[in-house]
Amino acid sequence: MIVIVFGANGQLGQAIQSISANFSKHHFKKNTDNIQFHFFDSNQVDITNINAVESTFKLVKPDFCINAAAYTAVDKAEIEEEKAHLINVIGVKNIIQSCQTYDTSLIHVSTDFVFDGIKNEPYLETDPTNPQGVYGVTKRKGELEIIHSLKEYFIVRTSWLYSDFGNNFKKTMLKLANEKNQLSVVNDQIGSPTHALDLADMILKILSSKSKNYGIYHFCNEGNTSWFGFAKKIFELNSVKIDLKAIPTSEYPTLALRPKYSVLDTSKIKKEFNIKIKSWEKALQDN
Repeated sequence: MIVIVFGANGQLGQAIQSISANFSKHHFKKNTDNIQFHFFDSNQVDITNINAVESTFKLVKPDFCINAAAYTAVDKAEIEEEKAHLINVIGVKNIIQSCQTYDTSLIHVSTDFVFDGIKNEPYLETDPTNPQGVYGVTKRKGELEIIHSLKEYFIVRTSWLYSDFGNNFKKTMLKLANEKNQLSVVNDQIGSPTHALDLADMILKILSSKSKNYGIYHFCNEGNTSWFGFAKKIFELNSVKIDLKAIPTSEYPTLALRPKYSVLDTSKIKKEFNIKIKSWEKALQDN
């Protein structure tokens, strides 16, 4: 199986690379020994350039494409709408076109931001979407391009992604703790922190399963917390002493609206791929 991965230098792209380089640590080793990965970052392949995407597909002729490339700067997207649209929508359309030409199946990573956050229980894949900001809107448009154009696709929505790679909440908190004695963190936005290595595991599980049950799936670590609760656990596990204060969203205004509640229901993906998912606390502790 030949697999092309876009977004190689992003948080998830780096997580996939770290796993693919060392299958022996993962339970699906036997199923992935015959997978040949080709990783491309945005400097190597600009997905917003149709010719760059087409020539890469022509060279590699992949069976699967993993699109981990995205514009993810949630607040910045509000003032860079055109750029967010270019990457999250036009880039996806370009990938779709080459998937059609080369009969390539697609695994596309999406987000909890496609929901408005007014629900009080975990979101199902079938729940209506209602994104509240440019980032969520462009990610949903990307989803719709795939749904309307391809038959063989997996859209995997995830939430609150973090790891030792790239920029993320965990790394930001630990950095700020080195610079400050006190931190204030929002306590009224609820979601599920997801370790990028666990999501990478899941994506490789999809590849190795040869499942034909295409469609939208939700994946995040089990359980939920607030950003304050997440920060508190990060500091606890890293033995960081800091004065941590819980504040409402109203005291920390941002350019983009965040969903108040964006916990994703993972029943479908657990049943389809016969997996157990770590709690967010265990994932944070293990990594």
